[in-house]
Amino acid sequence: MMDEQTIEDRTKMTSRLVYLVVRKEGEEELERTNRSLFWAGAAAGVLISFSVLGEAVLRTYLPDARWAYLVENFGYSFGFMLVILGRMQLFTENTITTVLPLMIDPIWSVFRSVLRLWGLVLFANVLGAFVAAFFMAHTGGVPEEVLPAIHSLSEHATGMGAWTSFIRGIPAGILVAAIVWMLAQADGGEVAIIAFFTWLIAAGDFTHVVAGSVEMAFLMVLGELGPGQGIFEFFLPVLAGNVVGGTLIFAAMAWGQVADEFRSEER
Repeated sequence: MMDEQTIEDRTKMTSRLVYLVVRKEGEEELERTNRSLFWAGAAAGVLISFSVLGEAVLRTYLPDARWAYLVENFGYSFGFMLVILGRMQLFTENTITTVLPLMIDPIWSVFRSVLRLWGLVLFANVLGAFVAAFFMAHTGGVPEEVLPAIHSLSEHATGMGAWTSFIRGIPAGILVAAIVWMLAQADGGEVAIIAFFTWLIAAGDFTHVVAGSVEMAFLMVLGELGPGQGIFEFFLPVLAGNVVGGTLIFAAMAWGQVADEFRSEER
């Protein structure tokens, strides 16, 4: 007969416990200083460029075969693993973590803290993306034979048009939020979770505002993409899609699972 500890060890975390873990992470992020958020966000913007670089390297050296597309998209996972496992600040993670505290305590001070974090982290992410893009485009730090693949990926990512960029940003927002949710209960499988679900973002041709900002910035620093086209045809639509997917859909569903439990506790 199983003792109580054995049963507890084999019991999966409930939705309520996962919610509390992710919400706690969000509360801790909301308490971080502007300086801390900025540097963590800038670092994430630089490191996420390894998603573009990883995909480009695999595309460059893999043979011309139908299966190569599926393999090359694993390169997209590299930057996300660096950022998430390195505990950097990625805007799309915050579309769920910092929103959960707001859902349970929807007051102006919490809302203002969420806006502060979102704005600062997004600005820092994009700044880091431009630094990485300039390095790839103008310093010779990336092998010449890899640059055409980076260019091709960048043209594809930014050339979908505003509506397609928005719609394809929704699944990406959902998947990144799902990664955050699953990592809260992962037991040694963090690398696999990040790798497979970020691979799905790339393989599904979905759009991610921070990784995509590296591609947008790459064309901008080459003078091939104007600010207006980049902002209004790509950046803002993808940003909106990621927020809809991560906050309005996934975070809302996560809250819906546990809302009755929290309300019953308040009675």
